[in-house]
Amino acid sequence: MSDANGNDNATPQDLESLEKLKTAYTQIRTELSKVIIGQDEVIEQLLIAIFAQGHCLLEGVPGLAKTLMVSTLAKSLHLDFSRIQFTPDLMPTDITGTEVLEEDKSSGQRVFKFIKGPIFANIVLADEINRTPPKTQAALLESMQERQVTIGGERHVLPAPFFVLATQNPIEQEGTYTLPEAQQDRFMFKVFVKYPSYDEEFTIAESTTSDVQPEVCQVLSDEAISQLQKMVRRVPAAPHVIHYALRLVRATRVLEAECPEFIREAVSWGAGPRGVQYLLLGGKARAMLHGRFYVSTEDIKAVAHPVLRHRVITNFNAESAGITSDKVITQLLDEISDRTDGDEVVPELTHAFAG
Repeated sequence: MSDANGNDNATPQDLESLEKLKTAYTQIRTELSKVIIGQDEVIEQLLIAIFAQGHCLLEGVPGLAKTLMVSTLAKSLHLDFSRIQFTPDLMPTDITGTEVLEEDKSSGQRVFKFIKGPIFANIVLADEINRTPPKTQAALLESMQERQVTIGGERHVLPAPFFVLATQNPIEQEGTYTLPEAQQDRFMFKVFVKYPSYDEEFTIAESTTSDVQPEVCQVLSDEAISQLQKMVRRVPAAPHVIHYALRLVRATRVLEAECPEFIREAVSWGAGPRGVQYLLLGGKARAMLHGRFYVSTEDIKAVAHPVLRHRVITNFNAESAGITSDKVITQLLDEISDRTDGDEVVPELTHAFAG
């Protein structure tokens, strides 16, 4: 069945769910705008990650309402929210939970009882994740990948849906522990939170210094979100779209034959297979938010920066010349053609990096 947007592969139930999601997306943005001024792109990327069952690494200077944004999003989605402030003395059990010895009053026997940590929530904000040692940072890995916690040899399943959003401050590096590349790769998106515009900051100043307390209404339930997450993976991607995502990622690897010359000059390490997976899942979730049951190359382009910026590692020469991973990705999107002839991608020319 097809609709006006060309959703040929969608069933009537799919089209109904798409319409509900599109309406819910508008409502969520309306609810968030009561508290959060601007940051439309960041909000869309957070929602894409949630519906694609990914996690986000959020980077921005203090005072840009990162925590408020996440807690407000949790309210609008009717999800349990937990905030963990990462500090140098934080231990892994402070996150996952621990076993305590408890006496059974009826039998008099002592038994171990598991006390759940703050990781047992739908949305977990790992605030300033780079301020805690690697041992504690690693406590998140099993939770993020397996959606479970193992304590004393026993597995404890985390609630569904489950979403980790970690923040870090880009301007303070003293007393911090940089996330290893392998751990950064666990995050679907790395999202930059930027300063608001003049008009947005005027509205922020006006609204936050008054006595008005906006009330955020629930838009989607946890059950509805879980259903939509399953639906994302059913969104079809044409072979030429998969080819395009694959060629974008493979072009970032300096050892591949198809790697452009400007990548060899600016990049020391490129994206792995997770890059392709998250480009496609992010593109599918974005397509659904915009009311389409198919993913296009435009969807892939829209999520390319947050997916690849922490997976493309620039070398010393690039850093000294002020070439960031975002600049490399922008140039790559210009260079790699998304034109197709059937399922075969048309070869493109590569040029020197434009800076």
